[in-house]
Amino acid sequence: MKIQARKKKKKKKDATKEDSSQSEKSDEENDLLQKEKDQNSYSDLNALGNSFETSSENEDSNQKEVEGDPSLIKKNQKNLLKEKYKIFTNEYDEIANAEKLENDDEITRLRKNLDQQLTNLQNLVAKLANKLQRQLLAKQNRSWKFDLEEGVLDASKLSRVIIDPFHSLSYKMEKETEFKDTIVTLLIDNSGSMRGRPISVAAICADILSRTLERCSVKVEILGFTTKNWKGGKSREKWALKNKPANPGRLNDLRHIIYKSADKPWRQSKKNLGLMLKEGLLKENIDGEALLWAFKRIETRKEERKILMVISDGAPVDDSTLSVNSGDYLEKHLKQTVKWIEENSDIEILAIGIGHEVTRYYKKAVKIADIQELGDVMINQLTRLFSEKNNKTIH
Repeated sequence: MKIQARKKKKKKKDATKEDSSQSEKSDEENDLLQKEKDQNSYSDLNALGNSFETSSENEDSNQKEVEGDPSLIKKNQKNLLKEKYKIFTNEYDEIANAEKLENDDEITRLRKNLDQQLTNLQNLVAKLANKLQRQLLAKQNRSWKFDLEEGVLDASKLSRVIIDPFHSLSYKMEKETEFKDTIVTLLIDNSGSMRGRPISVAAICADILSRTLERCSVKVEILGFTTKNWKGGKSREKWALKNKPANPGRLNDLRHIIYKSADKPWRQSKKNLGLMLKEGLLKENIDGEALLWAFKRIETRKEERKILMVISDGAPVDDSTLSVNSGDYLEKHLKQTVKWIEENSDIEILAIGIGHEVTRYYKKAVKIADIQELGDVMINQLTRLFSEKNNKTIH
């Protein structure tokens, strides 16, 4: 009887151990699932690697429904994978420094051509830029608090101590300036529709703005985006060789251009902006991926305040991609990208639409009817940004 009782006790203990180990395992699984959920969705922005996850209207409700049920979570993740922005291949994409795309003599000639075209506009934009410069320099003026109990010894007050040795020493401390260490990225649409005066004005405004902000110790990066070909290039050829699979995603070879990097002085980069006038450079515009590229570059910077200004004259267009995907494929991706950056990062993003309404993509956006207004609007928008404190919070 005693032996049977012991056996029963042992079985109960084993059963309780199994139950506890099973519950521990399930707890671990739930913890892992929760960690995956809580992870920063920054990894979703790796568009140049695999894809960018779409944010559907029902996403929040779906997440609530599947919470706590691993099988439903997996099913939901599979559905999201189907909706992702896809890239058929990024094998032929290019990120190039402007000076590598043309020889020195040709770049110098294009820069001279740019300067000759816009002499009158240069003077107007320069006046506005000087106004912005005065404002920024005023914000950076150093000031001190005096007669403090601690801080830096105030040498100008030592004479009082010599006259009266019982007089306490006086200290001073520098006041904190409201102006934060700042970087501004200008992302310029290099599509075919910008050819002619629009791209010339965009180039000269970027040039003057870069020079002005550099004088005020604000770092500036100037980037451009286009494609290498009109009709899909090597990406489309590869797709055709693979029997043209349905819904291939983006189907063209990207070309992202660095006209001026943030750490390169304006003097060393100014001639690069003439490259925008190069015949045959401006082609298609895939805005969503260009914005992600600019975002990733500015996100890694150490500056406290980061501003990303986009200059575009229309919706994203690439005939090769849109001919084999839905008509709003690129536009939808741009909206999702902007939404993610605005809601999940501390980067201030604003856009200027040239003859095109961009408020449907960006919260902070301005439309200009005439390209002549570009310099005025760019500087006024930056002046407004610098005059207000950056109170942006991440949701």
